[in-house]
Amino acid sequence: MLAYYFTTAQYAISDIVFRRVKVSRFMDLNDPFELLGADLGDPKHRQAFRNTKATLDRDRGLICLTRAWSNPVVWGHYADKHRGIALGIDVQDDMLEPVHYRRTPFKVKINMSGPTPKVHQSLVDKMLRTKFADWKYEDELRVFVSLDHDTVESGNHFVSFGPTFALCKVILGPQCELPIGGVRRLLEAYEPAVSVVKARIAFRSFRVVTDQLQARTERLGKGRDVTD
Repeated sequence: MLAYYFTTAQYAISDIVFRRVKVSRFMDLNDPFELLGADLGDPKHRQAFRNTKATLDRDRGLICLTRAWSNPVVWGHYADKHRGIALGIDVQDDMLEPVHYRRTPFKVKINMSGPTPKVHQSLVDKMLRTKFADWKYEDELRVFVSLDHDTVESGNHFVSFGPTFALCKVILGPQCELPIGGVRRLLEAYEPAVSVVKARIAFRSFRVVTDQLQARTERLGKGRDVTD
């Protein structure tokens, strides 16, 4: 399935050159309710979930993607106020986990036996994929990654592009100042080929769309018919 990863122009170029994407850590995400989407009125429940969050942050990371690249709010929040880039990545379907959006925290049962209350394994999956309903505009898909602490680089983990996680499209944001030709040259060695397009804000809707004028200008330069 094709999904999109939003980032700054600087990081996108690094991703293209090094053929990889950085793995996010749960403790660094911008939602304070991350992994805490349950009803935690009981103090013992709070401690159990915090312990589980710390364990997950130590052992697992994630890559946050979205189903579409047309939402201007996503560009504003995650692509440097439209100056960044969206990377279209073809991800193996069974690697993607959709986020579930809720208005209220879900109810839980905690194993209270023993000295430390524990979150049952059946709740972990729910924790990983639950967010408050107002985040729904992200239309988020997640790829969860087991962290290999032997390959960490300056505190960061990465997932390389490959057959199950393949870069196939690059969208330059409406305010991105990078030359499209220069970005294409960086991708010349990619197999299969990666398409590069320039985006603009739509004229008749609140969407980000392909800049057809840019595309037509390029086709004219190649002597192609543009009567579409």
